[in-house]
Amino acid sequence: MKRKKNKTDQANRNHKAKSKEKETLIEETLAEDTKEDTVGKEEPKTKEEQLELELEEARDKYLRLMAEFQNFRKRASKTQLEQAENCAVKTVKQILPVVDDFDRAAEQEDFSEGVSLVYHKLKSTLEKLGVKPMQTTGEDFNPEYHEAVTSTPAPTPEMKGKIVDTLEKGYFIHDKILRFAKVVVAE
Repeated sequence: MKRKKNKTDQANRNHKAKSKEKETLIEETLAEDTKEDTVGKEEPKTKEEQLELELEEARDKYLRLMAEFQNFRKRASKTQLEQAENCAVKTVKQILPVVDDFDRAAEQEDFSEGVSLVYHKLKSTLEKLGVKPMQTTGEDFNPEYHEAVTSTPAPTPEMKGKIVDTLEKGYFIHDKILRFAKVVVAE
């Protein structure tokens, strides 16, 4: 029994000693932190020095606030441009099926002259917006630009891996992919 009691007493003494070490370490750290805070700053001796310190602090706050405001303006401007660009992309994506229909109609013989003028005006407007069609038929298949809908046997060995037919045109807008081309690839 005495042995157990001695071990327990020893453990309690060790625990108390460790607790005291931790407390002194914390107190020393706090004392060092307060010393570091006061080392760099001297207490102003006169009212003029105190006013100069306050003025310097106000200037620093002003400069930081101005820099933060300029960063905010840049971010807001960038966000506004991105939103306008995204809106334009969404609008053009909605118009592309109409362009596809015009393309199919232009292939027919009874395509009237008036409709032809509207078609060319629409195409030129899209070009002004930066929309360009992809060249696909006869090109090598590239999964970054093309979506293979189906494949067909290659008529010649040179045609392997090339696009045989375009089911739906692909488009770029300012060198970014607006819509992938849906194609038939020769195997």
